Amino acid sequence: MALQEVLQYLDDHRDDHLRQLCDFLKIPSISTQPEYAGDIHRAVGLLTDELAGLGMQPEVIETEGYPLVYAQSEQREGVPTLLFYGHYDVQPVDPVDLWKSPPFEPVIKDGWIIARGASDDKGQMYSHIKAIEAFVRTGIDLPVNIKMIFEGEEECGGESIASYVHKNSQKLGCDMVVISDTHMYDEQTPAICTSLRGLCYMEINLKGPAVDLHSGIYGGVIRNPANALCRIISNLHNEQGRITIPGFYDDVFQVGEDVRREFSRLGHNDGMIKDETGVKAVFGESGFSSLERMWIRPTCDVNGIWSGYTGHGAKTIIPAVAGAKVSMRLVPHQDPNKIADAFTNYIKSNCPDGIEVDVKLLGAAKPVLLPRESPLILAGKTAIEKGFGHKAVFMGDGGSIPIVGTFQESLQVPVLLLGYGLLTDNIHSPNERFKVDHYYRGIRTTALLLEEVAG
Repeated sequence: MALQEVLQYLDDHRDDHLRQLCDFLKIPSISTQPEYAGDIHRAVGLLTDELAGLGMQPEVIETEGYPLVYAQSEQREGVPTLLFYGHYDVQPVDPVDLWKSPPFEPVIKDGWIIARGASDDKGQMYSHIKAIEAFVRTGIDLPVNIKMIFEGEEECGGESIASYVHKNSQKLGCDMVVISDTHMYDEQTPAICTSLRGLCYMEINLKGPAVDLHSGIYGGVIRNPANALCRIISNLHNEQGRITIPGFYDDVFQVGEDVRREFSRLGHNDGMIKDETGVKAVFGESGFSSLERMWIRPTCDVNGIWSGYTGHGAKTIIPAVAGAKVSMRLVPHQDPNKIADAFTNYIKSNCPDGIEVDVKLLGAAKPVLLPRESPLILAGKTAIEKGFGHKAVFMGDGGSIPIVGTFQESLQVPVLLLGYGLLTDNIHSPNERFKVDHYYRGIRTTALLLEEVAG
């Protein structure tokens, strides 16, 4: 009966909750651009005011970067404790001319809310606050203890929260961490994500002559760094799409045939990849489906490459330098530092005489494997099935969320990846969007989750 009152409150206050989300989305809390620092603090103010109004005892934690917002309900003995994580910062909006409406003036169109941060991650994290509001406003006791921590640096590295979590594991102690920063399998199929790929991000810099040289005079007698870089990069894969770095696959977690069969039953096909990306053909490691390549196999991709003259017209030079940025997505149980060393050794061993090479590690995140059999994660699966009215599936995600590994390592509890967004929400791109119905159903799911975990 009490839960029905909570759900009825949510139905009665849909318009209010949508309007309040729009107010949150109007704040351009872009963490990567210093000129928006004031807006970061506006977002902090909005969150602390709202949490204080719910009796959640908010605390603004200053860091070397942007603040963390921490809050908690009254902590009672004998009931489970959930820690909710989210991030209130958003990506830059460039290229702004591709937006169909101003990125920080939310528009509701055809059942979608369009604004920067709508799906990543304001709409998803805000759903948790609204669910808690429903219990507080109806005077019904929260069935579990609640802790919340929101950060403002997820889109620019997340260093502050990683340090804070490591140092404050007792304060953040809980039975499960809940993160809604992933996506459903498709519009009709909710999902629980149980694996995330890690990251090893490298930069290669090659140096040849002291300055750019005339290619007519010196061509054919010295090494060209651009040519050398192209050869090195072309040798990172063989014709079957397999990465050629020695030892790269040594620690790769081998997914069981039962999981592979489960993936195949999802009905994904290469035509979907073509439709989503606009490519004419798919390519990847032989022996694996596209879904497996995205979720459970490691990758190595050039993210950027530079050298020489690229302006209008011709300029005949041998460039002095060439460089590239390369990211490798890793799977359990690959170690980013071990892969960085293997990558560095491979690049240096393939660099020809006459070229100096420098290889740097720019970023790393450990891959994550979450326990499907955890009763708390199964409670999350039940909650999202009830909230969205469809059977949920387990899925992987090709991206990286470094904080998940940090929580696992420091708090030693399950992490529930409870995504309410969609892969097609244009996160990090122009015209980011979040399905309004998924926002409402996400709030409902969070309320149901509290009851399921309490049981």
